[in-house]
Amino acid sequence: MQSSYPLLSLLIWLPIIGGAATLFLGNERASAARWFATAVAAVTLLLSIPLFTGFDMASPAMQFAERHAWVPAYNIQYALGADGISVALIGLTTLTSLLVLISAWTSIDKRVSQYYAAFLILEGLMIGVFSALDAMLFYVFFEGMLIPMFIIIGVWGGPRRVYASVKFFLYTFLGSVFMLIGLVYLYLKGGSWQLADMYNLSLNATEQMWLFFGFLIAFAVKVPMFPVHTWLPDAHVEAPTAGSVILAAIMLKIGGYGFIRFTLPIVPDAGHEWAWLVIALSLIAVVYVGLVALVQDDMKKLIAYSSVSHMGFVTLGTFIAFGLVRDFGNTDAARLGMQGAMVQMISHGFISGAMFTSVGVLYDRMHSRMIKDYGGVANVMPWFAVFYVLFAMANSGLPGTSGFVGEFMVIIASFQKHPLIAFAAATTLIIGAGYTLWLTKRILWGDVGNKHVAELEDINAREAVVLGVFAAGVLLLGVYPKPLTDLMEPAIAQLATQIASTKL
Repeated sequence: MQSSYPLLSLLIWLPIIGGAATLFLGNERASAARWFATAVAAVTLLLSIPLFTGFDMASPAMQFAERHAWVPAYNIQYALGADGISVALIGLTTLTSLLVLISAWTSIDKRVSQYYAAFLILEGLMIGVFSALDAMLFYVFFEGMLIPMFIIIGVWGGPRRVYASVKFFLYTFLGSVFMLIGLVYLYLKGGSWQLADMYNLSLNATEQMWLFFGFLIAFAVKVPMFPVHTWLPDAHVEAPTAGSVILAAIMLKIGGYGFIRFTLPIVPDAGHEWAWLVIALSLIAVVYVGLVALVQDDMKKLIAYSSVSHMGFVTLGTFIAFGLVRDFGNTDAARLGMQGAMVQMISHGFISGAMFTSVGVLYDRMHSRMIKDYGGVANVMPWFAVFYVLFAMANSGLPGTSGFVGEFMVIIASFQKHPLIAFAAATTLIIGAGYTLWLTKRILWGDVGNKHVAELEDINAREAVVLGVFAAGVLLLGVYPKPLTDLMEPAIAQLATQIASTKL
């Protein structure tokens, strides 16, 4: 469905060009840089609204399409488009990007223009990932995201920021090399970089197996899945608050998005054959990594491990669909699992963003992430405590919050594959409540822990707005997820058809 108006290009290039302009404002005009960058992010958010209002909810086709020759000699095109899955993730990106810029208003006082410019450029590149219909264009945006995030962690991070940024870059860059090899092979075989052409390409069992593992390595690092998750806690601990929020709320979702865009439709037979491996790794993430979170003494590291555990539901819901469709002929359950995975991605964006923002609120006042340095915060920051408890309940999977919806959908779908899989996945409701509520108890409740806690001031209006938007997202998605599921349903149904079809 070709678009007469380049809306997706505007959403990609406005923040990138705005980031470059912010950079040229210079560090001596920090206030102007803050206002200008925030205005660019706000306009980008407003421009994303037509994606929702103009979207045809009944069609699985890529809409708002743009197509231009880019490198004609190799048939590489600047091709963009969005289905319901892309639209949901682009909306999450534009909203979260604005919130992180607002939240960092007073916490960053060095190289301010560079900091805000990095986030705007990162926003444009992430929207590009969710919009690209050409595999090489996708790869360029996919790799390009590493640069601003590498700079954000390495320049404005904590004491071990250089180690964390290099580890982040190496893990994600080396993983994506395997994806590039696979994409080049697909181009040489079919003569096209277009995803639609790759979906229709006939591949034998051996070809599919090698491509499956190439994609698995690239996207598993990004999710991140066990055992290639170890870069994430280091990156979160050392990154500034806004960097942690974007990393958890948006960048981790690109791994799950990659599985949906590449693995499921391109190598459906290998996906069916090796789905057991991804399901096993997902369950290890849900259970084992959740237990690891229980023993953390750093708030950020605990929430980072929590992210790995919760993202296990994304890969579980995605790959459980293969067995449900092919072994049981249960397309409805497969669609439920994939819908649950997508709802979990959006939900985790709100919850993880809110949790890391809450840690940032405390860190700005106490300059400590260690749990032992707190205690009784609710006595001096009652409004903060209200928001934090809501987010903690959502992180625990409380019904009525977004944290329950996606996980419940995946558990129900898993039960129809095998009750033991559902049982193992459901343990997150116990383990997640364990580490989240224990963290909440040690930070908020009881007597005031020390004189530094006693001097804390409650959240200001700017912080209340940011936390309030996250809270609204958590509650709206928890109480009424239907608009989101309706938006994605045609694309999910098409995916179920693609994985049911063999290429052998």
